This record gives sequence, C-alpha cells and structure tokens, in this order.
Amino acid sequence: MNNYKKTNADIWTGRTSDDQLYLHEKVICIDLENNELPKNEHTAFAILGYACDEGVKRNSGRIGAALAPDAIRTMISSLSNHFENTIKIVDTGDIICNHNDLESTQSYTSRIVSQILDNKYFTIILGGGHDLAYAHYNGIKKHVPNTTIGIINLDAHFDLREVKGACNSGTPFYQIAKENDRFKYLCLGIQEESNNKELFATAHKLEAEYIKNTSFTIENKDYVISAIDDFITHVDHVYLTIDLDGFNAAYAPGVSAPSPFGFSVDIALVAIEQICKSGKLISADIVELNPIYDVDNCTARLASRLVYYIMKFISSQ
Repeated sequence: MNNYKKTNADIWTGRTSDDQLYLHEKVICIDLENNELPKNEHTAFAILGYACDEGVKRNSGRIGAALAPDAIRTMISSLSNHFENTIKIVDTGDIICNHNDLESTQSYTSRIVSQILDNKYFTIILGGGHDLAYAHYNGIKKHVPNTTIGIINLDAHFDLREVKGACNSGTPFYQIAKENDRFKYLCLGIQEESNNKELFATAHKLEAEYIKNTSFTIENKDYVISAIDDFITHVDHVYLTIDLDGFNAAYAPGVSAPSPFGFSVDIALVAIEQICKSGKLISADIVELNPIYDVDNCTARLASRLVYYIMKFISSQ
C-alpha cells in the first residue's frame, strides 16, 4: 500500500482517566495494511486522513493541507467523551500522495472509502485539498451503486472548474457532474466575489443549487433548513463536504484562501445537524485546513469540533 500510512498512536494523547472521559482514550488505531477492519453492527465512526495537497498546488493555492489530518487529530484528542460505550471510533490512518500522482491517490482513496463503508462505519475524512471530493464521491458510489447521491458542500467556492490539463482542488464537482447522469449538488455559502461569471454559468447549466453567503445566515435559518430538506427529499444518500475556507476568517484563518465575508459557526451547525439527522447522510469530510497559516490552532480546533458534532448528531438519531 504505497499510498497508505498508519496513524502514529502517540498523537492520541491528553489527560487520562479511569472511565474514558476524553476522546483520545476511546479512539482505536487500525493499521489497514496489516489488520483487517472488523465489521461493525452498532454505530461506529472511522476517521481517515487525506494527507494530500497536490490538488491545491495544481490550483495555484498555498500548499500545507497535507499536514492537516494530524493537526485535527491532535485537537480532537483532548475533547471530552460523551458517547455511549457501544459507539466505536477508529482511526484508519492516512492516504498519502506519492510523486505528485494525484490521480492514483484519488483512485486508491476511493477503494479505501468503499472498503470502510462496506464494513458499516460512518466515514469522516480529514483533508487535505478539496480534490478529495472526487475520490470520496466515487468511493461512496462503489458502496451504493445505482443510487442518487446528493452532495451538500459548505463552501465559498463551487469548485466546478473545467479540467484543463489535469484535475485539481477546483475541479472535483465538475468531474463528478461529467461522469454521472444524476448530478445533485447543493452549495451553502457561495461567495459571488470568489466565483467568476463562467463558474456561475456552469453551476446553472449543471442545475446546481446554492445559497449565497449573504443568505446563509442564522437570521435565514428557516429558509436554509427548508432548502436542505427539499434537496435531501430528492436523493437516496447524502455526502457532506465542508471546506473550511467557507467560514469567516475569524473562525478559520488557517486555509489557503481565508475569507473575511465567510459564514459563521452558528448557521453551519444548524445545517450540519439538519443533514446528519436526515437519516440519509452516509459519509462526510472536512477539507482545506492549512496548519502552516493557522493562528493558535484556531482552524484545527474548529475542524475538531465539527468532527465532534457530526459524530454527536449521527449517534443521537
């Protein structure tokens, strides 16, 4: 497995207790290269790292996202554990990109995602660049073929750029649209100033749905919930992807493209809870953390809390 690296278990450290009071005490590290991932019959979560920023580099972004998975794990470690003993959390290691070969990395990622889902784990992937979305979607598709998979993307950008030469972190949803007859895509937090006219035209041509950042606010909570519910009604499964550069830079300074006009945590949590409790969410990822540009681990802490709340909302169904 040249694209695989097991997690260093020492990352999962923090205060210790006799009753698993902290998440690092609950997480079990699995080496996919040498250990079989056990099938699961109860609520269980698999954390997978996508330590790759080749797509960001190709998209002329600031590299550093490959360092994100361990930065997020470190912040998750010290969080308090309020989950039932029957709920399992496993860390299945990292996907790495060798020799700048993004295409083979994405293909490998899809196989791993499908394998984890086949073993009945809710998968949470820590990116890495948003090029992960193409691989993640295809992994879900392998797991649930011949179904309609709705993509909900919390993001400032459509990432619907046409592939000119090689794919990158700005092309994943265009690639998905061109390879699938049933393309269902809802973007929350789109910024007019961060997407040119051609991208809006592409979104309209592909019948993508979106809510701009100016409307994706807590004051418009009812409208946002209604839009999400309507979208979910028309799909069989949901794939949630959260790009941290969609958040206001006050919450997420550590990204390649920080945004002073991004959305806030409150409306993001409303949306995430609604999606999680729909019963159709099958897998999720959090992308574009760049620890090199983070401030006091602020963005990594945000990512860790998002992981926590996704697990909390899913397990409380």
